[in-house]
Amino acid sequence: MFSQFLNWRSLLALVAIAIVTGTIFYSNFLARKIATEEKTNIEQWLHAVTEINNNSTSSTNLASKILSENSRDIPMITVTENDSILDHYNLDSVQIKKDRHYLERKLKEFKKTYPPIVWKNPYDSTQNNLVYYGESVLLKQIRYFPIIQLFIVALFIIITLITISTRNKSTQNQVWAGMAKETAHQLGTPLSSLQGWVEMLKESPGNERIAAEMSKDVERLILVSDRFGKIGSTPQLEESNILRQVEQMITYMKRRSTDKVSFTLTHSGDDDVIAMINPPLFDWVVENLLKNALDAMDGQGHIKVHVQNENVRVLIDVSDTGKGISKKHIASVFKPGFTTKKRGWGLGLSLSKRIIEQYHKGEIFVKSSEPGKGTTFRIILRK
Repeated sequence: MFSQFLNWRSLLALVAIAIVTGTIFYSNFLARKIATEEKTNIEQWLHAVTEINNNSTSSTNLASKILSENSRDIPMITVTENDSILDHYNLDSVQIKKDRHYLERKLKEFKKTYPPIVWKNPYDSTQNNLVYYGESVLLKQIRYFPIIQLFIVALFIIITLITISTRNKSTQNQVWAGMAKETAHQLGTPLSSLQGWVEMLKESPGNERIAAEMSKDVERLILVSDRFGKIGSTPQLEESNILRQVEQMITYMKRRSTDKVSFTLTHSGDDDVIAMINPPLFDWVVENLLKNALDAMDGQGHIKVHVQNENVRVLIDVSDTGKGISKKHIASVFKPGFTTKKRGWGLGLSLSKRIIEQYHKGEIFVKSSEPGKGTTFRIILRK
């Protein structure tokens, strides 16, 4: 799936480069051609003005026609040899009246665009005038066309990539949900059988302690199965005391860690920190974070959970004194398959992110981490 996505992306990029490159070359060719024609039109226009001023009867009609047809859209400014402005054509008359420096700025612009056309002064043949000109509207449109097309192609590629990415994520979500539900379904039958065996074991004298411990593990498996069964479905959120939920998970993890690991739960604000959560799924997230903290400390260290109650949200920080996460790995810790452990699929944090962000509309991220000193994960729940 991922390799296909890369192939599609590469193909789209190549097509876009080919289209834009071809357009740029062709547009530049057209622009040069039109620029040459516009210069010829200006020269013919100037010649027609000279003919009319010389009262050449034989060419007056032709000159008038040239004046009416040529250079109607080409902005021009006529100056003397010492740069005094004599006249202007096809410029914004309103802007000229409003801004007295408008012509000077346009003249500077025209000087940078094309070299001037030398024109004999029709009233004084001993002097030359210089005609500076800019680009017509058509020529500007052709020059800007590749940029517009590049924008359209880029927009098309972005939309296509977003569509492909969204489709892939949707497919991935369906696969995740399907696998989770199938796992829950497959666990159902042996769990029911185990419950029956545990009940029979309880009735046998001398097995009470073993049966009690096995019962706890079966209940734990039932909880895990229930969690998997909720993946892909819209979970029911309910008002819960976050402190109590976190405290229960710390108590559970304490029993499964060594004496060299200490746990601390602190909070700011009221003793009752209420938020809308799905308890089984929320417990799963906290359990994952605590397990990761234990793994990072190699059996010794300190885990601190701090719950902060604010007006519109609840902050939960899970900190450890473990190995920490390098900067290059922080961006990848929530990606499926990422793990630094020898065993495991690297799905815990990925599922945690999905549970908090998609089901609880909250946030989960690495607040801080320093190799050799520890890591702090933060969960933000909206009230």
